[in-house]
Amino acid sequence: MTGTVRTHLARLVVGLVVVTASGGTLTACAASAGDLARASCVHVNASLALLAKAGHATDPNVAAKLRNQAYLALLPAIPIAAQASYHDITWEPLSTTLSEINRVPESELVPSLQSQCQSADNSVFNQPPPPSSASGG
Repeated sequence: MTGTVRTHLARLVVGLVVVTASGGTLTACAASAGDLARASCVHVNASLALLAKAGHATDPNVAAKLRNQAYLALLPAIPIAAQASYHDITWEPLSTTLSEINRVPESELVPSLQSQCQSADNSVFNQPPPPSSASGG
């Protein structure tokens, strides 16, 4: 009888682990594309702030260090933006711009990143706002 109790206990533990893991997966999937875009933009905005500091730095070594920190701060935004664009094509421009970071200097991407993150940050009820202009990003 002890073997049967252990078997039932083992099945219960496995069942609880499966249910817990499934709940975590469903929670991750529940994040909307807009939420993901906003999460990506948290990293983008931190990076842009560092890049702005680098632009005002008088010491070239400090400026170079801040530019490097800006680049590193931007890296986590890339996969998050890719997830957002996977779930909603509206966020494809953000994902595409971020994917260029290893080929194009970040300073060249600033206007696009600012525009795209402004759209993400201003979206209401997980809906992207309408474009502000024909060249909006």
